Amino acid sequence: MRLILNPLALRAALLLFAAIGAFGVGLFLIRRVRKSLASDRDFSTNAPLASEGLPVHAFQAVIQQLKQQKHELAAQQLSDRRKAKASDTLSTTILSNLSSGVLFLNTSGLVRQANPAARTLLGFASPIGLHAGDLFRTATIRPQSDMAGMTPDTTVEQALTPALSGKAALRGLMLNYVTREGENHVLELTATPVLAEDASLMGTTLVVTDKTDIERIRHDQRMRQEVSSELALGLRSSLTTIAGYAQQLACNRDAELARQLADSIAREAAQLDRTIGSFLGGARAATTSS
Repeated sequence: MRLILNPLALRAALLLFAAIGAFGVGLFLIRRVRKSLASDRDFSTNAPLASEGLPVHAFQAVIQQLKQQKHELAAQQLSDRRKAKASDTLSTTILSNLSSGVLFLNTSGLVRQANPAARTLLGFASPIGLHAGDLFRTATIRPQSDMAGMTPDTTVEQALTPALSGKAALRGLMLNYVTREGENHVLELTATPVLAEDASLMGTTLVVTDKTDIERIRHDQRMRQEVSSELALGLRSSLTTIAGYAQQLACNRDAELARQLADSIAREAAQLDRTIGSFLGGARAATTSS
């Protein structure tokens, strides 16, 4: 009875019971952990593909897909390069066979591309790198170029400013152009801004057409019209004179005066024949030269 009532004995008994309880709980937890580990081991043993095989196959599939995409991308790039080369070749061939000169100027107004016709018409072996102002320094605007906002003192560079800045196109500008060799040409100039998809300015194209022969034909036609008008006036005057002499001759009875009138008629007829012969000779020469 004393032993039971002893505080030290009670404490020892409590500690013993607590230790036994802790041991039991620990033993229960250890068994649970062992069961969990055993179940995981069984799962990994029965299904090795899920823990090892599937990721490798997945990586291989991804790598194979990436290789295929790389191959397709390379093939597409090769096809695009071929198409671009074919397009450039076609454009170069077309521009090389054009009789009109075609130039491309960048946003600073410098020539970046020019076809052979442009080099021939402008008299430059290579206009690449020249500014538009230097390109048409020896050119003057013809009076018949009726362009809005232009004065007789307007230079070609000033006329090209709206097109070079992307504000407006310039069409049908007629120029008197003198090459470095001193050859005179009549050129028609068309300038068109080239805009990107976002409406930003990429540059300006210039189309130069030689109108020298056409202007020469027009000049010859004007000269012929003037000559024809003068000839018509001369013919009318001669016919009027001959008609007057003929009326006098018809009403006159004096033989001497009749002879003088006949001589006058003959002189007018001869002058008329020379005038018509000169006109016909000039017309034949013009036809042969053309």
